Amino acid sequence: MASTQYDRQRPDEVSGWAVGGIVFAASIMTLLGVFQAIAGLAALFNDEFFVHVRHYSFHVDITAWGWIHLILGVLLLVVAFGLFGRRTWAGVTAIMLAMLSALANFFFIPYYPIWSLVEIGLAVWVIWALTRPGAIET
Repeated sequence: MASTQYDRQRPDEVSGWAVGGIVFAASIMTLLGVFQAIAGLAALFNDEFFVHVRHYSFHVDITAWGWIHLILGVLLLVVAFGLFGRRTWAGVTAIMLAMLSALANFFFIPYYPIWSLVEIGLAVWVIWALTRPGAIET
């Protein structure tokens, strides 16, 4: 009788918190993808938009940064739409792309510090939302 008192969730059911976390992560990831794409396009259209930093340990051409940000932004958008569809592959891929986004923006801090820090924060937020219990389960 005691076992019937506690009705366990069936494996097919996902809690409302987990679904909310997935929608939150997908929304923030869409925003992050758009921000990445805007930064990439800005670097591609106008090399002089970003300040060239001297004596920085890591130097990459602004056009290369533009392509990196644009490609990463498009990938983030595609995976975000996969998250909205609750695809399992999208959850794992989203965590990996969010880590790559945070890393790319870490190296981009000298060129555009506030923007890079905001994008790092959004990427960490996506990782947090997707690592909540039940968030990526099918």
